[in-house]
Amino acid sequence: MAENYILECSGISKAFGGTQALKDVELHVRAGEVLALLGENGAGKSTLMKAVIGLHQPDSGTMTFEGKPYSAHSPVDAMKAGIAMIHQELNPEPYLTIAESIFLNREDTNGLILNKKKTNQRAQEILDRFDFPYPATTPMSRLSLAQMQMIEIIRAVSCDARLIIMDEPTSSLDSEETEHLFATIRDLKSKGVAIIYISHRMEEIFEICDSVAVFRDGTYVGSRSMDGVTREELITMMVGRTVSNVFPKVEVPIGDVVFKAENLCGDGFENISFEVHAGEMLGLTGLVGSGRSETMRAIFGLDKLKSGRMWLNGEEIRIKNPTDAIDKGICMVNEDRKNYGLCLFRSIRENISLPNLRKKQKGLLLNQKKEKEDCTSMAKLLTVKAGSIEHNAYSLSGGNQQKVVLAKWAMADPKLLILDEPTRGVDVGAKSEIHTLMCEFARQGKAIILISSELPEVMGMSDRLLIYHEGRLAGEVSRAEILKGEATQETILAKEFGQ
Repeated sequence: MAENYILECSGISKAFGGTQALKDVELHVRAGEVLALLGENGAGKSTLMKAVIGLHQPDSGTMTFEGKPYSAHSPVDAMKAGIAMIHQELNPEPYLTIAESIFLNREDTNGLILNKKKTNQRAQEILDRFDFPYPATTPMSRLSLAQMQMIEIIRAVSCDARLIIMDEPTSSLDSEETEHLFATIRDLKSKGVAIIYISHRMEEIFEICDSVAVFRDGTYVGSRSMDGVTREELITMMVGRTVSNVFPKVEVPIGDVVFKAENLCGDGFENISFEVHAGEMLGLTGLVGSGRSETMRAIFGLDKLKSGRMWLNGEEIRIKNPTDAIDKGICMVNEDRKNYGLCLFRSIRENISLPNLRKKQKGLLLNQKKEKEDCTSMAKLLTVKAGSIEHNAYSLSGGNQQKVVLAKWAMADPKLLILDEPTRGVDVGAKSEIHTLMCEFARQGKAIILISSELPEVMGMSDRLLIYHEGRLAGEVSRAEILKGEATQETILAKEFGQ
């Protein structure tokens, strides 16, 4: 082993039944290095990282850490050795406090009795270093998804890990929180801590990483220094083909007004007025918590709308709950697909059918033949990659899970389709396919509202862009202004910050 490698994986293979997830892969990480780990969903990145932290046991191969043979049988073993992982899909215990969550399995004790006072004190000191807005005694249930993500990051830092694996760490963070994370990463790097950084956001890879390792179909493709490598080269290494246009926006005729909102007020937003037309993609951007998602949740009936009026195809509507919204022709892809978009341990067929069952009924009976035919057709149309539509949604990659969510709403044939972070946590190939599907929905005359924390995405796909700041609309940008360079990421960000 080279002396400057803190972690070296050699010849690692892992199979699950008849599926070979890893095939003789290798990975080398230096102390004080930020290494990007790239690959499409299902490429083997997460499988290797789970082997490193002890969630999976390799079928063959060896690992060394800090110059010594290494293996872990659980994440606790890995943490004791100095390796921590921040997972993309968070599973916080809502009834634990922040302090209890940070020091889970590392609590302060007086003999057999927990010393909560000392644990809270230690946690508060760390939270203060991160300028976290809640005290250590706050229940985790009160935190937003972004704040829970920050607690996971803080927990990894607090255990003095020498290697931290970050899986899509910014997927729930706004631009300000992301900059705070990057500052933390640079500080850790200066102290010799190694970071393995998994992300589908190319702009982050080029900003924060020193080198990159690419996986494809369970194999190790190669490594590159970030100096001199191009985005196009990395995409070709990842997918084995060129993806010529990451944002394949197709211009379609803009029709009549489909949905109109006037002076909407609710928790986290006030006096929101806008309209969206047939065939139009209306983008919403703003910092996390700015009110964009909160507005859409209220429109869909997930949260209570305090005041305001709404019209659909010229008819005033009132929505009490999501069932009411679906019946009227409004559907929403939620940003948290695993908790709100899918029944993970139900089949692909059942997930696609769920909001459409009444259309498949004959009296009290379900037309199962028709259901299966329609679901199979929709899954093929949206290129869901699975051996059978009877496979559980849990078994799919992130990109294919998101396609299942889109499939169920496409089958509902909505008039207004709300997409909240539709490409969050999916690879570049699946992202391009989802963008193409969005363009097809627009071509069919559906009105689309797109919410995204990725400015390049929302700028690249929208016909118009509404900018949120602290619960209010702070500006509007047209596609023409973006294409002419009159509206840039910098000018839009300035409005997001209220400047």
